[in-house]
Amino acid sequence: MVSNSDDSSAQSDANRAGDSSAPTVLEMFGIDKAFPGVQALTAASFELRRGEIHALVGENGAGKSTLIKVLTGVHQADSGGIRLDGREVRLRAPTDALRAGIATIYQELTLVNALPVRANLFLGRERVAWGVLDAEYERGRSREVFELLGVDIDPETLVSRLNIAQQQLVEIARALLAEATILVMDEPTAALTPREVERLLGVLRDLTARGMSIIFVSHRLDEVFAVADRITVMRDGSTVTTRRANEITRRQLIENMVGRAIEDEFPKTPAVPGNGVLEVRHLGGGRVHDVSFSVRQGEVLGIAGLMGSGRTDLLRLIFGADQRETGDVLLHGRPADIRSPRDAIRHGICLLTEDRKAEGLVLSASAKDNFALPNLGSWSRLSFINHGREANRFAARVGELQIRTTGPDQPAAFLSGGNQQKLLVARWLETDSQVLMFDEPTRGIDVGAKYEMYLLISRLAAQGKAIIIVSSELPEILGISDRILVMRRGQIAGEITNVAQATQEQVMALAI
Repeated sequence: MVSNSDDSSAQSDANRAGDSSAPTVLEMFGIDKAFPGVQALTAASFELRRGEIHALVGENGAGKSTLIKVLTGVHQADSGGIRLDGREVRLRAPTDALRAGIATIYQELTLVNALPVRANLFLGRERVAWGVLDAEYERGRSREVFELLGVDIDPETLVSRLNIAQQQLVEIARALLAEATILVMDEPTAALTPREVERLLGVLRDLTARGMSIIFVSHRLDEVFAVADRITVMRDGSTVTTRRANEITRRQLIENMVGRAIEDEFPKTPAVPGNGVLEVRHLGGGRVHDVSFSVRQGEVLGIAGLMGSGRTDLLRLIFGADQRETGDVLLHGRPADIRSPRDAIRHGICLLTEDRKAEGLVLSASAKDNFALPNLGSWSRLSFINHGREANRFAARVGELQIRTTGPDQPAAFLSGGNQQKLLVARWLETDSQVLMFDEPTRGIDVGAKYEMYLLISRLAAQGKAIIIVSSELPEILGISDRILVMRRGQIAGEITNVAQATQEQVMALAI
């Protein structure tokens, strides 16, 4: 297990202060990797020191995942090499990486939900004496590692009963019990609340103080700057730069990632709101209680709040995906009878869901077929689809929104996250939706795709669309909204109208 020595702690503190004397534990150099038709990595490099958190950032397709898979033995490099503690190694399989002290925690967790925590921690490494599982030993070691992490998790609890943050900690505990010295974390905070993120980042700092080295892969730049000692940027399969976190600005980092100058991280056309479009009066159902608000043409209304505050539930009630118990939805001042998503679509209201893969797209279907789903009635006559019109409308929207596809028949599953999101927007624009509701519009997409999404939202508002945005990223909600509502326990806790002067602290104060 990682060392608890004072030397390791002192080394980590020195490294965080900018001292480059910490020993190098990992070097990846000259890494090339090609797949059929794609050069994924070209002379990529990466270095990790003992007791540091080194962030690896870049757009989707920049090569981060491929580089990590080479490190963890999933892929074999075509050329280049890896050194651990100065000794060149060949990692031909994930088991080789684990034996070498490299553990990986992916965004999609690998725990077995039907087994207790203890069994997950020792899966494949069970303690057996005379043919009998030594459960008491495993329980004792489980408690020891959780005490080290400063968390209270019962080893006999089923994993299915833990929340995502607790499951992340179980993954970390498993890495510690496997005596890993290098921990790779791929988008570890994507599904966590702000408080859970703060707790996790604190745990990572504690681990580096004990001598562990961490590779932190994330699109969330606030967290990168909050926790990383150094940052490496990848673009187009190559390493662009490595800088100490305190020596590069957020804007410089973004420009290195996208390869061009960025005028403003949150591009926005000043709003000139028009007439009221959507009004909600005393809406209630599920977690939502007596919510009233309105949104006008050309306005971007942000809705903030902690996870579980009722933000997503509110959008689902408006869209008819959940049954409302009280209240009314009005469009242009007139009551709208919305009992299902079909009714909402007919009234010009659309919802881009929080989970675009599970609830928004048919991943096995083509991009064109996904675009067509709610629009077939417009292109049909006597039950026959006008495929020419369908193809023309798809091509027009792809050009308008700059959706990158290999063609109309490309499966939606193979589009990048940003292009999947834009495909959903294209679908709803074709229905002539006047109210567009985005639930976590940039979740899981990279900085460049986020910028394009912000441009798109600003352009839609300028066209007179009424837009509602739910986001857990406070810089985003402050950067793109004209007005912000903050929810707490299913109700509106407050409203911020002077967004230009608002701070994250003000939003959080209302949220908690």
